[in-house]
Amino acid sequence: MNKAKHAPLFHISKRKSMPWYKNWAVRGIAILLAVAVAAIVTMIMTGDNPGRIFLTMIDGAFGTPRRRWMTAQEVAILLCVSLALTPAFRMRFWNLGGEGQILMGSLACAACMILLGDKIPNPALIAIMVVTSVLAGAIWAVIPALFKAKWNTNETLFTLMMNYVALQLVAFYIIVWEVPRGSGKIGIINQNTEAGWLPVIGNQRYLLNILVVLVLTVILYIYLKRSKQGYEISVVGESERTARYVGIKVERVIIRTLFLSGAVCGIAGLLLVGGTNHTITTTLAGGRGFTAVMVAWLAKFNPIGMIFSSLLLVFFKQGAGEISTAIGLNQSYGDIMMGIVLFFIIGSEFFVNYKINFRGRSGKEAA
Repeated sequence: MNKAKHAPLFHISKRKSMPWYKNWAVRGIAILLAVAVAAIVTMIMTGDNPGRIFLTMIDGAFGTPRRRWMTAQEVAILLCVSLALTPAFRMRFWNLGGEGQILMGSLACAACMILLGDKIPNPALIAIMVVTSVLAGAIWAVIPALFKAKWNTNETLFTLMMNYVALQLVAFYIIVWEVPRGSGKIGIINQNTEAGWLPVIGNQRYLLNILVVLVLTVILYIYLKRSKQGYEISVVGESERTARYVGIKVERVIIRTLFLSGAVCGIAGLLLVGGTNHTITTTLAGGRGFTAVMVAWLAKFNPIGMIFSSLLLVFFKQGAGEISTAIGLNQSYGDIMMGIVLFFIIGSEFFVNYKINFRGRSGKEAA
């Protein structure tokens, strides 16, 4: 009786499992709560109608054909980076170097366009751009992988620091290639000749990027779910000791997986420079390397699920930007909106993985 009297009102325990539909129901409720809180904050700050706010968000992401294509392009690039990080994450290698790997792929692509643009035929130039961008991103990811495999260094800090090195390399070469001199920027590369520009399909500037990423999504899904290498990644992620026991060469798996991860980031850099922007800046990655961590995590590292989580985050980003413009607020307001959304989405994972057990009236726990 004394024990019952002094027992805590509730305690938290880990869930054994939850049906997939309940998982998504929890996340759906979190998104609705995030939208409601964002609307309340907007009303307090602006006194505007919440209905108008929601319609403005939809208009900002899908209101015109151009906006729909831009949203699809943003989803494609974010999805590409998320796909790149997923193999490493499934292996419990926390690759936070996506930003740097994108920048290195972008730098390699821009270097080919600038140095070879007027020297070789365009098909050969594009082929070289593809190879160098993939290799640049892959090498940038393999460096921390080698140190992890050989000396068990901390991959989180290592990959983060590699981002800053990549950023400074891009900043250095922007000054080397700047046009005009003293401007501190490169401008549109090969604007007159369009040498190295990826082909436009169906008069849609972004269609090639979208198609490339869709193909990558299917390939990565099959690779992770159906291939021997995908199985080895899962086993290493569960337990390196078990992997070694069953004969898997853990060091080789780490290096191979990070090569793949960096290579796909390099493709993202190629698509940004050769496919859409046709220039390079230090802000080209746009924080996608970090946002992609959230995308991959929300989808539980499932490439198909990442299509929807990418769309969700891009929708809120585009919608928040449109609200800040339509209502006359600065871009920081869009960041506030995104922060609210991410807070609720992250918080929802607690209820997916844990449950709260309340004490019953008789002193027993109520599930």
